[in-house]
Amino acid sequence: MREFAASVAIGFVSGVLSGAFGIGGGIITTPAIRLLLSAPALVAVGTPLPVIFPSALTGALTYARNGIADVRAGVTCGLAGVATAVLGAFATSWVGGDVVLLATAALVLYTAGDMILQAFRPARATPVPILPPESETLDQAAERVAVSDRKRLVRLTGIGAITGLYSGFLGLGGGFVLVPLLTRWLGFDIKRAIATSLVAVTILAVPGTITHAFLGHVDWAIALALSVGVIPGAMVGARITLGSADRSVRLGFATLLVVVGVWLAVSELPGLLR
Repeated sequence: MREFAASVAIGFVSGVLSGAFGIGGGIITTPAIRLLLSAPALVAVGTPLPVIFPSALTGALTYARNGIADVRAGVTCGLAGVATAVLGAFATSWVGGDVVLLATAALVLYTAGDMILQAFRPARATPVPILPPESETLDQAAERVAVSDRKRLVRLTGIGAITGLYSGFLGLGGGFVLVPLLTRWLGFDIKRAIATSLVAVTILAVPGTITHAFLGHVDWAIALALSVGVIPGAMVGARITLGSADRSVRLGFATLLVVVGVWLAVSELPGLLR
């Protein structure tokens, strides 16, 4: 009973962070399962994956009902990352876990700095839309829109592929990479990026769950208990972000990134130096 209560509590905290910042939550549940529930290492990696799905889906639906999530962009990123997620999982065994985690720590800390700069950068003036020439035909207008859509599709596909590779590397949802890329490459505001990230994370959790379940790395009893806490947690997290100022959300996300980056570096650097 005590283990069940602890699992529910872990799930709730993970869900709050997932809903608030568009991440899968595995960065919290993996070490918690390993350290607090004394599960084997591979079980600690595999068990959070089926929990990411309801957590991300709950947060995505909450944002979508408020008209914030770009569902089409999220689905595009998610589908683009499925294949690279599998590739990332195999690449981990080739490179070595210590190297992967230290590289991830460096990426996370760099991203945190970038998010802080974005938070304090003066707001850009809203650009005056450039009207098409009066002589433009309907065919020319359609072609102009099609070219713009193709460029956006290419960027979304690239973002999804990068996120999938990262997700496969660590068995996480990938929101730590996806949210900053959406704000940087496509100019999404932070709340829209978080909401869209949760759509993609929902999709990216599926291949990892299937793979780890097949390998026997999922403790379904722990996963069920985590899910009990993670769903209300995701709703609470999404509500917190919806009611917060953009700068506060950016700084909160950056703070979380710093904590995670330092934690990864401190925990893995001694093993690499031995």
